[in-house]
Amino acid sequence: MSASGFPKAGVVLSLDGLQALIDALAARGYQVLGPVEHDGAIGTGHIAGIADLPAGRTDRQEAGSYRLDDRDDGALFGYAVGPGSWKRHLHRPIETLFKVRRVGDELSFEPPREPPARTALLGVRSCELAAIAIQDRVFQGGRYVNTEYAARRANIFLVAVNCGDPASTCFCSSLNTGPRARRGYDIALTELVDGRHEFLAEPGSDSGAALLAYLPNRPATEADWQAADAVAAHAAAQIHRRLPAEGLKEALQQHPEHPHWEEVAARCLACANCTNVCPTCFCTTIDDHSDLDGHGAARVRRWDSCFNGDFSYVHGGAVRTQTRSRYRQWLTHKLANWWDQFGTSGCVGCGRCIAWCPAGIDLTVEATSIVDSISAEAKAHGVA
Repeated sequence: MSASGFPKAGVVLSLDGLQALIDALAARGYQVLGPVEHDGAIGTGHIAGIADLPAGRTDRQEAGSYRLDDRDDGALFGYAVGPGSWKRHLHRPIETLFKVRRVGDELSFEPPREPPARTALLGVRSCELAAIAIQDRVFQGGRYVNTEYAARRANIFLVAVNCGDPASTCFCSSLNTGPRARRGYDIALTELVDGRHEFLAEPGSDSGAALLAYLPNRPATEADWQAADAVAAHAAAQIHRRLPAEGLKEALQQHPEHPHWEEVAARCLACANCTNVCPTCFCTTIDDHSDLDGHGAARVRRWDSCFNGDFSYVHGGAVRTQTRSRYRQWLTHKLANWWDQFGTSGCVGCGRCIAWCPAGIDLTVEATSIVDSISAEAKAHGVA
């Protein structure tokens, strides 16, 4: 069996086969989005063909640092993750919920009329598949469904690409979200650049299997599967950052006054970069905009962040006025309270919050520091 649970019947695509995949998706009415290089980073944009992909480019990431560099094998997906996640295509940064117009003495409410486009996401990493699954749980897995998100999600085709070269900031393996995709995709590709340039393609859904059968391909051999396994093994060996395996949830929830919150607050700028690049953070606020003529208005939802000073504002003032309380809220919710709300961690180990923090604050270091200090205190008092 393949990782997706389908019979182990993958196929191998050439570069022409990958182009045929993009063409076939477009012919079926999908707008294809994939990795593109712009503004000194690898983000997402419209893809017409493999010429649009960042061939021979990779990213070098450290705490507070991101830059692009060349690689000598011409890999199309030889990078980890960029600052922009696929979240923005499902949970939009700014969205008009409805408009209202005054018609005589009555008010006419107009919901958005834009139908969700069929969209194929090409190059989705395993950590990002996990992030999409988390957002699915948040937005459409409970009693109250975000109808805009659900409509877009129903029109998404996911082409995953297994990670071959994770960044030093990645820690997906400690959360079981990578580096190899296991579920949640229609097609999963493993790029093979071991003296050749091909892609092992695995189906993850009936629609994915049907599309692969349509494309020019050859059956995958045992040698191809071994080559794909070697890519995954190499990626896993490159991941060295970790979150604590035990005691993290309890440490965060039971120690809101731990002195380490002050230590990290002295470095944190409360700039909200970590929440903006995070593929799972979903906080929003609502703005009402009135037309200048007084005859129309619109209600707009936009991304917000628990690091913003007015995010916790209620009548009389803000609940979290200090940086220490905002950072504590974010980290505790992400790694602990999320389990109580949604049955999973709110983190997928993509490392974006580490690379794009201007102060170089490392979530894994902060979480480990708290757990280790609490464990040391317990041992010192004879509580093991």
